[in-house]
Amino acid sequence: QVQLVESGGGLVQAGGSLRLSCLASMSTFSIYAMGWYRQAPGKQRELVASISSGGTTNYADSVKGRFTISRDNAKNTVDLQMNSLKPEDTAVYYCNAHSSFVYWGQGTQVTVSS
Repeated sequence: QVQLVESGGGLVQAGGSLRLSCLASMSTFSIYAMGWYRQAPGKQRELVASISSGGTTNYADSVKGRFTISRDNAKNTVDLQMNSLKPEDTAVYYCNAHSSFVYWGQGTQVTVSS
């Protein structure tokens, strides 16, 4: 059974930084496209950033220049470095793995205070 376990969420002041990490259990991690999504209260889940199996990255316009996604295939991890955080970044952040199947983590709360 594949598991994605997120960590690194928390409470931070506006302008601060957080680093989220997702540890994946599948042995074929390197073939998966990985992504970070977020869902704020009352809003739909949205893509924040993604990274392909080949390392190509993609970002939502709202986080470009502030967030960086990276992966370490040797450690089965995908990280999201979040800088210059804003109150509107407050949400539950979910790790996603996509290949022939799609897997989701349980989510980690990020709260940015003004």
